Amino acid sequence: MTSNRYQATGSQAEYQPGSNEQVLRNRQGIADPAVMVELETRLLLRLYERMMREQFPNRRLDVADLMGWHYQWLGNLYDWAGRPRSVNMSKDGFHFAAAMQIPRLLDEFERKYLHRYTPCHDIDDSALAEAIAVSHVELILIHPFREGNGRLSRLLADVMAVQAGRGPLDYSQWDADKTAYFTAIQRGVGMDYAPMRALVSVALAGQGG
Repeated sequence: MTSNRYQATGSQAEYQPGSNEQVLRNRQGIADPAVMVELETRLLLRLYERMMREQFPNRRLDVADLMGWHYQWLGNLYDWAGRPRSVNMSKDGFHFAAAMQIPRLLDEFERKYLHRYTPCHDIDDSALAEAIAVSHVELILIHPFREGNGRLSRLLADVMAVQAGRGPLDYSQWDADKTAYFTAIQRGVGMDYAPMRALVSVALAGQGG
């Protein structure tokens, strides 16, 4: 996908020749950012359909699930799909977890959050918003993949919501006010999840809208 919004260093920072450093090196030789965005979106919708209809994980989730989803989604595009990133990344001066720390942080994420909060059975909206907010913030802060972290984190949130008997979230407000969303992520560095919990509550209330 187009990656000029990130700064990255290392071998996974290679761009597709002819893309003007707008598209990551990929197996299909795609150099047009618009073509890559459209393809990634179509493949993600296909993954959603398969997950929600045929392979829904109505059980405790593991990091292996996240890796598997990422590979199913982007495995035909990128050599590194389904594997932790090996490059350091930042956005607008905000640094995500160092690449060398990701395996340790994912082990911790699995133990402290995935295994604590999933499966999301028999919980009310408040508890569900808390579970999704904390898990979402912590996964975004790790930013385990070279590409697709935000979209995969939304997939995790949607799976948790469906486990709880709700539908996938309505992310329109998140997209409309990206500053508020990014601020909520930053507040999570200090384990203040209230802003993200509020955003998740709005997204839950807007399901089907």
